[in-house]
Amino acid sequence: MKAYRLRKTGKAKVLKMEEIQEPSPSQGQVKVKIATIGINYAEILSRKGQYSWAPKKPYVMGMECYGEVVEVGAGVKALKVGDKVIVGQQYGSYAEYVCAPEHLCFPAFESFTPEENAAYLVNFMTAWVALKKLCRVEAGERVLIQAAAGGVGTAAVQVGHSLGCKVYGTASKDEKLELIKKLGGIPVNYRTQDFYSVIMNDGGKVNCVLETVGGEVFKKSMKLLDSFGRLVVIGFASMNLKIWNPISWVKTYLDAPKVNMMKMATESKGIFASHIGYLTENEGLTSDIWDELYKFTKDNNLKPIVGKVFDFSDLPDAHTYMESRDSVGKIVIKL
Repeated sequence: MKAYRLRKTGKAKVLKMEEIQEPSPSQGQVKVKIATIGINYAEILSRKGQYSWAPKKPYVMGMECYGEVVEVGAGVKALKVGDKVIVGQQYGSYAEYVCAPEHLCFPAFESFTPEENAAYLVNFMTAWVALKKLCRVEAGERVLIQAAAGGVGTAAVQVGHSLGCKVYGTASKDEKLELIKKLGGIPVNYRTQDFYSVIMNDGGKVNCVLETVGGEVFKKSMKLLDSFGRLVVIGFASMNLKIWNPISWVKTYLDAPKVNMMKMATESKGIFASHIGYLTENEGLTSDIWDELYKFTKDNNLKPIVGKVFDFSDLPDAHTYMESRDSVGKIVIKL
């Protein structure tokens, strides 16, 4: 089968399509013929050698995909050949076939296109865990989503809005700001406006922040939190670590989110951090999160935003496009 196996770190051009042997399902695993693949920023970091959850090289990249079950291993209980599923795991999706544990193969949405199914899992589960499971946002609360026009951001705006919150979303371009508004959020242009001042002048501090950037954005976001406010960190987009450049090590350290616990105590604020990949090791917990999110998605008619679709042969171009910061919503690969 054709696949992209990461052999060395570097720019997008290190991604090379090659022929490798098709995988066979082990005990409790399902084999899926892939139709569409969702691209995640974590995979950009993995390609650069900056992602701690990446497996040892060489390996087939890709955390999520959508496709059809073509074979099941011994011990598989619920899934059968012909089922359409969404797969989410540490690696393996940049290929024509993938094998995954049954509990990480989720029923696809019949109302979604193949591209939307590939765009759903990582972004919506990240948003749900951050906003509902950790921050426990409630109707009527004020929520700020940083980088709100990206994959996770557009999912979080929809989730927050559907939970009955007043949702602010930061972005920099007209197209992105208009999308945030369309999804039920209040757009804030972080390039032409100071998001702290804009929000403070529109009702004051917020109850929850979904933070993905780090650096000064993190500091302002903490300052914007009201008493009993909660901030959850799910990424560090401002990080620009270059292994060969020691100066970048210092900047990366300085930009990494840090808190003063004594100051937090005097202000009664809370901070969380989340990485859903590590949660998938717990089968029961993963199943409970999925059941809640699946029902919430259907009850509120939510859908992932697919920004741009690339052919499988152009997958390296998809990485380059994501790094350009021009993308809106989710980037998807179609086989």
